Amino acid sequence: MKVILFSDVPKLGAKGQVIDVAEGYARNYLLPRDLAAEANKGALARLADEKRIKAKHERESLEAAQQLAQRIETAALAVRAKAGGNGRLFGAVTNADVAEAISHVLDVPLDKHKVEIKSSIKALGSYPVEVKLHKNVVAKAMVSVVAA
Repeated sequence: MKVILFSDVPKLGAKGQVIDVAEGYARNYLLPRDLAAEANKGALARLADEKRIKAKHERESLEAAQQLAQRIETAALAVRAKAGGNGRLFGAVTNADVAEAISHVLDVPLDKHKVEIKSSIKALGSYPVEVKLHKNVVAKAMVSVVAA
């Protein structure tokens, strides 16, 4: 019997796959637990539509991430921090500070977990940061740390 899996089933298949299983296994285990549905014309058509819609959303989110990456890379980002006379900061600039600076400059909400700082920022100057916007898009920007 051919079924469409609604969720990942160990040793059987992943969500959205159409697989052939024993009729007893399908009727007694997969169907009652809503892990799968019988693969008829309507269900296969619905699965194809869902895959097409998911691919469209993925393309749109990738394009949006690429546009935002271009804006981040060209923006002049500055973080204000308290510093001593020798240019050393009282504390450090965190990824939350950088995310807030990007959000302020571009008027786009940005999660602090998407910002990656290679080395800790503890002095005035310019530092490279990476912003992971999508699984395939990483924006590289320079952040200037200035005295407050």
